[in-house]
Amino acid sequence: MYKIMMVDDDKQILDGLRRSLHHCHDWQVDLFDDPVRALDQASTVNYDLIVSDYQMPSMDGVTFLINIKEQLPDSIRLILSGAADLEAVVKAVNDAGIYRFISKPVQRYDLVLAMDQALQYYDSLRENKRLADLVRRQQDELKKRELVLMQFAKQHPLLANVNWTEDGSIILEDT
Repeated sequence: MYKIMMVDDDKQILDGLRRSLHHCHDWQVDLFDDPVRALDQASTVNYDLIVSDYQMPSMDGVTFLINIKEQLPDSIRLILSGAADLEAVVKAVNDAGIYRFISKPVQRYDLVLAMDQALQYYDSLRENKRLADLVRRQQDELKKRELVLMQFAKQHPLLANVNWTEDGSIILEDT
């Protein structure tokens, strides 16, 4: 189940979002009309995807997403805006690390598609992190085993000096 936070000061837009997203069974969507309340909630809930409006009276969307990024650095962030201000887009990308800037008005299908793509990206990042952690653990284990082998070779040089064939067989010599 994905946890999604959506923030917009316009309650009518939030109601529309609620209706548009009710069919997404594996999404838990929490809607907020106040970015400050949303930030408080983000301190207790680990959201996978954050979608924010750009123009809000108490805090603009970029500032909100910068704060969210500090709290939930692994979350994917989208911003919605009716005003396509290039400076705002650049700031959102550079400072808030947004995944996508979506222009309002947005069709339900396009929004759901953008959110679904963002969640797929989130999954791929999470899987990459899991695999990188696995490789690190395996490398650590390999280093430990190499150390044990080197200690064994120092203590028992005759036993450690084994000649192998390409197929893994041991070559025995008559001496």
